[in-house]
Amino acid sequence: MTSGPDSTDATAAPTADPTADPATTRRQRFEHGKEVLDRVNGDVGEQVIASLADVSPELAHQVVAWGFGEIYSRPELSPRDRQLVTLGMLTALGGCEPQLRVHVHTALNVGLTPQQIVEALLHSTGYCGFPRALNATFAAKEVFAERGLLPLDEAPPA
Repeated sequence: MTSGPDSTDATAAPTADPTADPATTRRQRFEHGKEVLDRVNGDVGEQVIASLADVSPELAHQVVAWGFGEIYSRPELSPRDRQLVTLGMLTALGGCEPQLRVHVHTALNVGLTPQQIVEALLHSTGYCGFPRALNATFAAKEVFAERGLLPLDEAPPA
């Protein structure tokens, strides 16, 4: 598996940043963000954007152009690492279960295993508390069930 400017690997951090040019247009920033969103989120990301069309198309634009086109596409973290950070932050915030479900899908798309996701959520318990870790784990469980990934092959310690 290779990464770099010619790679289509969803787990590789993008290297080209068309937003670095101040002359980049609003439309170009959106198109770049849409490419990144489609690569890592697939249909789930598209559903989120479509759900905003009749209430806040500008928020949808900013999620794509800024969130994915300018922030998510930065090369310093791989998409896999970004998803670990995102899962931890959404768990810490609490009350973000819809967004957690989207990002669990994304985490799976970029190469995290269900067991790694569960481990990250378990790790958050010490920092966020049991209620938030439980809510995040239940959100992840819904995604795992949708994808036919349950039961996980993880035996509790004896």
